[in-house]
Amino acid sequence: MKKITTALLLITIVFTTYAQDYQVNLDYYLPSNVTYNAAIPTPESVIGHEVGDWHITHDKLVQYMHVLAESSNRITIEDRGTTFEGRPLSLLTITSPSNHNQIETIKKNHVALTENGSGSLNTSNMPIVVYQGFSIHGNESSGSNAALVTAYYLAAAQGSKVDELLANTVILLDPSLNPDGLQRFAYWANTNKAKNINPDPNDREYREVWPGGRTNHYWFDMNRDWLPVQLPESRARIATFHDWYPNILTDHHEMGTNASFFFQPGIPSRTHPLTPQKNQDLTGDIAKFHAKAFDKLGSFYYTEESFDDFYYGKGSTFPDINGSIGILFEQASSRGHAQESANGILTFPFTIRNQFTAALSTLEAAANMRTQLLDYQRDFFRNAAKEGASGGAIVFGDSKDAGKVYHLAEILQRHKIKFHELKQDVTRNGKTYKKGYSYVVPKNQKQHRLINAMFEKRTKFQDSLFYDISAWSFPLAFNMDHEENATLSIAGNEVTELTPNKPATVATSNYAYLMEWHEYYAPKALNEILQKGLRAKVGMKPFTLNGKKYDYGTILIPVQNQSLDATELATFINKVSKNANIPIDAVNTGLTEGIDLGSNQFRALEAPKVAIVVGDGITPYDAGEIWHVFDQRYDMHLTKLDTRSFSRTDLSKYTALILPNSWGSALDKNDAKKIKTWVRNGGTLIGYKNAGRWFNSNELLKMKFKTRKDTATNISFEQAGNYRGAQVIGGAIFETKLDRSHPIAFGYKNKTLPVFRNSTIFLEPDVNSYNNPILYSENPLLSGYISKPNLKDLANTSAFKVGGQGRGTVIYFTDNHNFRAFWYGTNKLLMNAIFFGDKM
Repeated sequence: MKKITTALLLITIVFTTYAQDYQVNLDYYLPSNVTYNAAIPTPESVIGHEVGDWHITHDKLVQYMHVLAESSNRITIEDRGTTFEGRPLSLLTITSPSNHNQIETIKKNHVALTENGSGSLNTSNMPIVVYQGFSIHGNESSGSNAALVTAYYLAAAQGSKVDELLANTVILLDPSLNPDGLQRFAYWANTNKAKNINPDPNDREYREVWPGGRTNHYWFDMNRDWLPVQLPESRARIATFHDWYPNILTDHHEMGTNASFFFQPGIPSRTHPLTPQKNQDLTGDIAKFHAKAFDKLGSFYYTEESFDDFYYGKGSTFPDINGSIGILFEQASSRGHAQESANGILTFPFTIRNQFTAALSTLEAAANMRTQLLDYQRDFFRNAAKEGASGGAIVFGDSKDAGKVYHLAEILQRHKIKFHELKQDVTRNGKTYKKGYSYVVPKNQKQHRLINAMFEKRTKFQDSLFYDISAWSFPLAFNMDHEENATLSIAGNEVTELTPNKPATVATSNYAYLMEWHEYYAPKALNEILQKGLRAKVGMKPFTLNGKKYDYGTILIPVQNQSLDATELATFINKVSKNANIPIDAVNTGLTEGIDLGSNQFRALEAPKVAIVVGDGITPYDAGEIWHVFDQRYDMHLTKLDTRSFSRTDLSKYTALILPNSWGSALDKNDAKKIKTWVRNGGTLIGYKNAGRWFNSNELLKMKFKTRKDTATNISFEQAGNYRGAQVIGGAIFETKLDRSHPIAFGYKNKTLPVFRNSTIFLEPDVNSYNNPILYSENPLLSGYISKPNLKDLANTSAFKVGGQGRGTVIYFTDNHNFRAFWYGTNKLLMNAIFFGDKM
């Protein structure tokens, strides 16, 4: 190994030096003035190669962490569950042996800083808690590879400095925040590595196949799920967070190859207003330790020029609304083992060393700022309690959909937010809240600020640029009735054990069964019925039977002429009801007030067989969100058709085909002709976002999109980037008006529907009013940022278009209604297109 002896060499020289020899030994990473315990196994002795020679696979990473835990009395390890692919979600707790002997007491006292009465605690003798998380994006793997070195150092390093650090610090080390993505990327980088490493950026090693290793199993960006907590990986780390309330949480990432190294603070004007200024001040103080370490190393870095602390669903921002300091690290990525860059050849070991350096500088900052950070945490929750002391409550619910309400309550419970059931049914501002279908959230509790962050609707901002979405209001995402100025007088018992609302046993009928379409899991129930080979119909109009009003979209299951006899059918319907927690009514007459059960206004339904186009050109996030909602929510099969083989695929077996948003040209003209023939033969084609322009240009569905010429003047070259950025809709929430009689709106009880939008695709409404069932309102902005010109263009445009081709149907949505798995309120639009597309 070639040693670098001068600490302040330019980064280009550092890159070039290591380009001559891509292999290093462990000394390259470790501080040179420290001795190491020979009894502690090195990474190479366990995983079979030196750190940085190959990309670590998740199985070897976990193997080494278990060996360390067995070898060192400084480390314990736990598995907190598994990923979708069954990989363990491991966590190391690293501290002094004496602290391990009283770890539960330390945890209890630390959490007490967030509770009432924290003023009596003496922070001068309390350990600080640091959560270090690596590589939540699997193909940003220098973080998880640095975790090998970090864990070894903390286990093996000797001397008074390390002993003092461990005596005063509890380190929660999460070596891989995304095991499935890390494994996928390691496979790619390692299988394409040559003996003679080729740094040419055009080499296949640096060009992953779709969808890449960034995401988890269902292609989610998990660094957007800290607040929604919809994925198993997120649930594990959020449980750990609230179990400990760490003072610092670090989030190790990678960025473009031609960059250097970023650490926070980010752009000051893009910090969420609910984050205290003291948080940013402390972040700046911690940054001085990073700067000192990187100056000594000779590595370039920057701060405050990019990234932000606005969306609380990111790992580096979520801590900021929870009394902690979140810190983002972004290392220029080699994306393989060595790659040419604007700064010379960037080697994989160099990226690992930078990440390791940042991990150690974080711990040094924690040790030096220990009481300051502990006191800040106490003050944060003390001030939150003062803000919430005025009392009041939020009530939310949906009188027709217990399942959706349960899932929002589930998120609150994961964040240790207290809530109560209703004493009794109550009506407020024209909305009815039913007991069992609604909950009350007291504002006077320690998570007061987090509650505000989750429920707020904000439309005014200091800055007009956002690294991520600008709105995520949960009652809007869930399409929930809610009242933010309720009183605790309507609250019943606090909910300590949250359970789904169980339906009553379905009586046996010799005539028919009825199931309303409002419940979130109604599509799951209907699919189970249809896949069983049973006949079912959908009611196109409302009616009343036995004193109960049945809405548009009610599902009718006749008893006669089924493959099951009456007794078998009753048993099966009860099973369906329990599986989906859906109330189903047995009825013994077809005579109603409105359409009778024998009316032609009940239309026969077909068992769906659905396919989705995936692969090159398709946006993996959008495709993955659709796959997830089918597979995890509704237990429905979804066939994934790859763009590479689409031309050879027989479409005749599918009732519906979904084309998600794309990054480019996913399908060609010949594919369009093939799809058009399939639609004319009775298929339902469903497209999202810019798939609409492809529909239009290939005459699958004719539409007119709004265009606007940019007439801005006096914009300088320096200002141009920010000006263009301000015209982007990065993610905001808008009001649409529903025609509830249209099949696309079946299951929605209100006349308006909040929708998420992150594009500037504006669809002109149809000239016929009845062809505009989802229409943006006159003043549609509910929460988030949109420029004034874009808001003007969006008003009164359509969010949906449907048309016919022969015996088939083409359906188009301007927006992604399955966004990040927490937009429960609009998932049913896709299900309506699947089950009722041919009724439109």
